[in-house]
Amino acid sequence: MLGRQGSRPIRQHHLRPFFIPLLILTLLLVSCGTGREQGASQSSGTQQAGGQGATEPQSAQRRLPSEPLKLGFLIDFSGPLAEYGEELLTGFELAIKHINEAGGVWGMPVETAVGDTALDPTIAVEEARRLIEVEHVHGLVGPMSSAMTLAVAESVSGPAQIPTISPVATSSQITLADDDDFLFRVSLADHVEGRFLARLAEEQGYDNVGLIYRDDAFGQGMATAFEQHWPGTVKLIGVDPRSPSFIAELEQSIEFGPQALVLISFPSETILILREALELGYYDQFVFGAPARAPGVSEAIGPELLAGMRGTYVAPAPSSPSSEAWNRAYFDEHGAPPALAYVKEAYDATIALALAAEAAGSSHGPAIRDQLRRIGSSPGLVVIPDPDSLSQGLQAARSGDDLDYQGAAGILEWDERGDSTHGFIGIWEFTADGSIADVAVFEFVAQ
Repeated sequence: MLGRQGSRPIRQHHLRPFFIPLLILTLLLVSCGTGREQGASQSSGTQQAGGQGATEPQSAQRRLPSEPLKLGFLIDFSGPLAEYGEELLTGFELAIKHINEAGGVWGMPVETAVGDTALDPTIAVEEARRLIEVEHVHGLVGPMSSAMTLAVAESVSGPAQIPTISPVATSSQITLADDDDFLFRVSLADHVEGRFLARLAEEQGYDNVGLIYRDDAFGQGMATAFEQHWPGTVKLIGVDPRSPSFIAELEQSIEFGPQALVLISFPSETILILREALELGYYDQFVFGAPARAPGVSEAIGPELLAGMRGTYVAPAPSSPSSEAWNRAYFDEHGAPPALAYVKEAYDATIALALAAEAAGSSHGPAIRDQLRRIGSSPGLVVIPDPDSLSQGLQAARSGDDLDYQGAAGILEWDERGDSTHGFIGIWEFTADGSIADVAVFEFVAQ
């Protein structure tokens, strides 16, 4: 009878009867000896693993991905927030540069792909699908607006199990998003900023205001928070940002004789509302939400008409070793500080995904997601926005050590819904020369 081992035949040997008892005895003795040796070896191996567990690098025990980490940046480059999109891209690019200077992730340089939401939910979903299904990104930074973020997370990145971190999206609706815990945000939720916006209007001496808000997830959340914390009279009016005129809404807003107009709208509609309000004499005093914190608003209206008027925004942390290191690095790269807000938040979101991917040692979305809450919570190795510090952080993540990433914008601590539990709200004002000056910063810690 022939068997096969590869292509070679195996012969069957016939044993003589008097050899069989001797063979059986020999096999029994060998088997007993081998069993004792294996037991001793397993016992010794267990003790050795226990002794080396604290020192042996985790990377030696796992198989790392063979393809580079790829991160997508999905933001508005051609819609009403295009000015912000270009600015936030510089933060994303600086983070990628720092991570790659620090040695990359999984021993390879991080790759990138960029998408444009055009501030249109349909386009945002299509671009997210392209980044995930065609570009094969392992994580997303963005989108910027709350409406785009909700559309992407619920329709694409959540079902695809791709960790997504928005640098800016603030709507309270994001807390309740059906994203399967794959959506996080760096910015504080709008129920926090709305509270401070109401306080600012009160401190400006007003007790009766009109409030016009962009009728989307962002505007609705901010307006609701303002109303909840406003002790005076307010008339709330939601507007379609695509409207060619806001005169009708302005007329409705003055029903109760307001002293000032609170605006929660993006720069393009903010400029049109301001022009019509001033030309028709409905208002000459204004309080602003975060999106109006853009030089283009003052330039379009006239610095002399807005000088001294204030607003709120989700601010980066005050001066710290992390922010100072980042400021130096950004200035070295661009020769000037960022002109707009949220560049630091875009940087931090990118670094968080890179550190989480290194800690996971896997390109699998859930594995990366599961590490995000670990890389920014103390205690752990403090890591700041600097290539040398990031190199140490990547090595520690690779070894399974805890990290405490203290970002350019602040501490990254997320609750079970992916909301930031710690941050800062800033007060800013337009100046007579058309610039924007920061006035004060307040710390917020969730209770």
